[in-house]
Amino acid sequence: MAMSVGNSGDESGVMVEMNTTPLIDVMLVLLVMLIVTIPIQTHAVKLDMPVNKPSTPPEPPEVVELQVDFDGTVLWNGNVVSNMGQLNGYLNTVAAQPKQPEIHIRPHKLVKYEYVAKVMAAVQRLGLKKMGLINDSSIAS
Repeated sequence: MAMSVGNSGDESGVMVEMNTTPLIDVMLVLLVMLIVTIPIQTHAVKLDMPVNKPSTPPEPPEVVELQVDFDGTVLWNGNVVSNMGQLNGYLNTVAAQPKQPEIHIRPHKLVKYEYVAKVMAAVQRLGLKKMGLINDSSIAS
């Protein structure tokens, strides 16, 4: 309860204000106690998950290495291809296989893009789907 200090001359007006600080302190203590005493609620959903059967690792795909040397020479798995007709013949036999191999094209770092583009166009024209350019600095040096 609050009281007026001093003599203002008007004794009829009593100030009635409650000090709420102790009330807030008690409420905070009760709130903390309530939070601490409530058990932790666990919401668990039971699911029957399928058992993962270990599968055999997939077979690594067959890879055809096409190297394009600095002067435009094309090597098919290490064997020199004499002309584009011979390269097209190799690519036709590979494209006819039911499971097409991956074509890895390794251009030399000094080769003109024209030679690499011709090889890539031949691979794409014959319908081979898995083609990639590989940059290996140890081979290109």
